[in-house]
Amino acid sequence: MIALEDCIFCKVVRGELPSDKVLETDNLVAFRDIRPQAPVHVLLIPKKHIASIQDVTPEDKELMGDLILAAQKVANDLDISSSGYRIVSNVGHHGQQTVPHLHYHLLGGRQLQWPPG
Repeated sequence: MIALEDCIFCKVVRGELPSDKVLETDNLVAFRDIRPQAPVHVLLIPKKHIASIQDVTPEDKELMGDLILAAQKVANDLDISSSGYRIVSNVGHHGQQTVPHLHYHLLGGRQLQWPPG
């Protein structure tokens, strides 16, 4: 288990690491991925440290809704809502989750392939 002070996304939230933010609210931050896999590749993270979707509790219901609405806003703001986009959350080792802090990847700006994995 990673300590909160060592979590890279917690450091982004605290302003200890730079990020190219596209949206910030009281509950979340959205910023451009440093290794983009599409022309638009934004990470949406809650400010509250939650390790993954598996760790979401009923108390996080409003926060999870905020994340989805933020994804919609970012897609609109970055002009990919009409052409389409993908929202992905990797969970655990087999799901290729590399940062143990809940996050969504918002990908768009080109034709995405299927299946993804």
